[in-house]
Amino acid sequence: MSSSDLSLLQLPPFSAHTPSQACLRIALGERSYPIRVGSLDWAACAEQEGLAGPLAVLVTNPVVGALYGVGLEAALKGRYARVERLVVPDGEVAKDWGPLQGLLSALVDLGADRQVVMFALGGGVVGDLTGFAASIYMRGVRFLQVPTTLLAQVDSSVGGKTGINLAQGKNLVGAFYQPEAVWADLAVLDSLPPREFAAGLAEVIKYGPIADAAFYDWLETHMDALVRREREALVVAVRRSCEIKAAVVAADEREGGVRAILNFGHTFGHALEAGLGYGQLLHGEAVALGMLMAMDLSVAAAGLERNQVERLRALLARAGLPVQAPYLEPGEFLRLMRGDKKSSAGTIRYVLVPEMGRARLVAVADGAARLAIEAHSEAPPQ
Repeated sequence: MSSSDLSLLQLPPFSAHTPSQACLRIALGERSYPIRVGSLDWAACAEQEGLAGPLAVLVTNPVVGALYGVGLEAALKGRYARVERLVVPDGEVAKDWGPLQGLLSALVDLGADRQVVMFALGGGVVGDLTGFAASIYMRGVRFLQVPTTLLAQVDSSVGGKTGINLAQGKNLVGAFYQPEAVWADLAVLDSLPPREFAAGLAEVIKYGPIADAAFYDWLETHMDALVRREREALVVAVRRSCEIKAAVVAADEREGGVRAILNFGHTFGHALEAGLGYGQLLHGEAVALGMLMAMDLSVAAAGLERNQVERLRALLARAGLPVQAPYLEPGEFLRLMRGDKKSSAGTIRYVLVPEMGRARLVAVADGAARLAIEAHSEAPPQ
């Protein structure tokens, strides 16, 4: 077993102050951009960003488009000569070659040139697909993230990771490509089904063990308010999640070091998603289960106190997340993890937590990982 400590982040102190809006900034030199959090006016956001041009293309799915497409189009029409809408399939199936090619071809048919600005209106799937299309269309055009799920607001819309899936694993084709801005409007979260909302809470919870023990304590105290979607609690949770993500990305944009901490639970979770078939578990559900496995492995391989595993299990359950994974044969589980982007020369590196609020990247033998998988999975079918 080998390990490497990931440098501690320079984070602003955690605050439970609840302004109606917050504007954070990812510091990436000339590629820096704002993250606006709160009850937002999209037209005002467009003015603040100085957006204008010949063509805006809104990319969404049928469900989100029906709810919010007209509102975003109306906010943009005063600033663009044309505002067009492109609809991609709902769900993880959209992160594939076919929908990507269809989106690129539709841009050509619309006469989009390098001045086009794309708006990703939807959850993580829409954001990942739109961002990747923007990164390769005419060798790169501008795009903005308008995330409509909690998971996308606190994770996938921030930081510039874009891409699509392959049959062998999630996000194996993609690019680091930063948006012009992120508009995290908390009002849109009211329409999320409970299961989708809970899936987003998994990515919020993730930030506590890896970076901020005080935030984790706050989550334990305020989880019931978050489940009720109380706006004051949501502002704190989304803002702090984005503060941590912004600090990580500013320190390590292309995942050469500290950004690896954001993969906490994801190595296990991505294997679950691929092994069970995309769509059987929501991404956040798979991450929740992966975090439990990673916490269990942290006890065995990083010195974490055992009671922290049960502490996390209780918090995930209160959030409405699963705490026992559907059965996936452990050998297949390990094979899928070995094909993950975070493995190196066939060695699986895990983000583990030696103590709450600090993360470490560790290469662990398969036997210990297998025990962690089995501890949080259903029994094999008879």
